Amino acid sequence: MTFVDELRRATVVLTDSGGLQEEAPGLGVPVLVARDTTERPEAVEAGTARLIGTDEAEVLAHLTRLFDDAVAYEAMATAVNPYGDGRACGRCADALEHLLGLGERAADFIPGDSPSVTRAA
Repeated sequence: MTFVDELRRATVVLTDSGGLQEEAPGLGVPVLVARDTTERPEAVEAGTARLIGTDEAEVLAHLTRLFDDAVAYEAMATAVNPYGDGRACGRCADALEHLLGLGERAADFIPGDSPSVTRAA
């Protein structure tokens, strides 16, 4: 099983890794960041990640809330991913086809307008 497979199966990610703050939201997995600052404030602003610090009681409280509060969990799991929706490759191919005269011009991409990512069970 690959790391992405494991990440896809996760309910929540607790990390201090910047990369995971970008990757997990693309799979609909909420991210709790065990740090006081992040170089990815857009994830926190979008609601896909939450800065929770490193205090053991605070970490446990945030984890417990996501496991026990379906509304809080769903809000993070379905927040619009500020890093994209995983469909850039198809959009690039469509744009190239249009530029080469082989296809119609695709609609402009507007973040949040595309179908939401659904996590595998």
